[in-house]
Amino acid sequence: MVLNLVEGVGPVRVRQLLEHFGEPAGILGASQQQLLQVRGIGEETASAIAGWEKTVDLGAELKRIDEFGCRIVIGTDPDYPELLKQIYDPPFVLYVKGELLPKDKNAVSMVGSRMTTHYGIEVARKLAYQLAYLGVTVVSGGARGIDSAAHQGALSAKGRTIAVLGTGINIVFPPENAELYERIIANGALVTQFPFNRPGDKQSFPIRNRIVAGMTLGTVVVEANLTSGALITANFANEYGRQVFAVPGRIDSPRSKGCHDLIKKGAKLCEGAEDILSEFEYLFPPSNKLASASETGVLPALDLSQNEQKVYDTLSNEEITIDDVIRQSGLPSSAVSVALLSLEMKRLVSQLPGKMFVKNQ
Repeated sequence: MVLNLVEGVGPVRVRQLLEHFGEPAGILGASQQQLLQVRGIGEETASAIAGWEKTVDLGAELKRIDEFGCRIVIGTDPDYPELLKQIYDPPFVLYVKGELLPKDKNAVSMVGSRMTTHYGIEVARKLAYQLAYLGVTVVSGGARGIDSAAHQGALSAKGRTIAVLGTGINIVFPPENAELYERIIANGALVTQFPFNRPGDKQSFPIRNRIVAGMTLGTVVVEANLTSGALITANFANEYGRQVFAVPGRIDSPRSKGCHDLIKKGAKLCEGAEDILSEFEYLFPPSNKLASASETGVLPALDLSQNEQKVYDTLSNEEITIDDVIRQSGLPSSAVSVALLSLEMKRLVSQLPGKMFVKNQ
């Protein structure tokens, strides 16, 4: 925590210092001359660390943590995000309010422009809803526009969502998201590497974006112009070997130019949640997968929701259109789409060309 509070000491430098001194206490107890012997540590950084007691009020920060009701998670803690450990420069301290759970390994980030269109908002909400409904944790940055829509969609599905902040954890930015942040805390977590009262700036948001990309299996860019910060997140995801998805938009809309550019460069075109989920077989590490029937000798029990059961009952061995499913089930089209997607993931239903569906034998 002290090292995190010292100006100019980032994750890469801390890693170099730990390799040299072994323990954080050894770093803080070292003289300026000893610190200068470490590769990559210059006069300014060595001076800042050696004189940390003059600039860092650890007691005050601990009090703020206690009063705010958050906690500190470090790399050796069991709930530190597993995927985040794998990047080049993982944060060595995370402030967390809410819960980080093991199932958050199955996470996808959804990002986009703050200045967005109705189309972008609706697509982000729908995709996040479908992903969260199927048990995927939706991660975003808590900002206006696409970020907020992604969090809202996940919450509407009663799923999990995590907001990674580019500020101190006590700062609500934008201020109108205060209620949304409370809902996120109740159904996921707020996360940041920044200490209390740290305002957001041009430096902090890209730093935040690497965490968004680093703690997820893939990044979906819903709507972004060519200068959007969402493209920074996509670049980090690509750098970390994670899948990048981009939602296409109108060819004459500046807000879609960034997404179209990503597609040209090899991002997977995303028209629906099934485009994201189809990659999961390759993205999820084996530890996340359920044991197969061949391994256990028994078929896993499949619990169907009320809507899934209604939709399943309308299907047979004969092909049927989605319009017929909607009419026969009596459910709204959005509910049918989600239920069919879930039934596909449970291997009970197959989708055929032309939006035709059939029960699996």
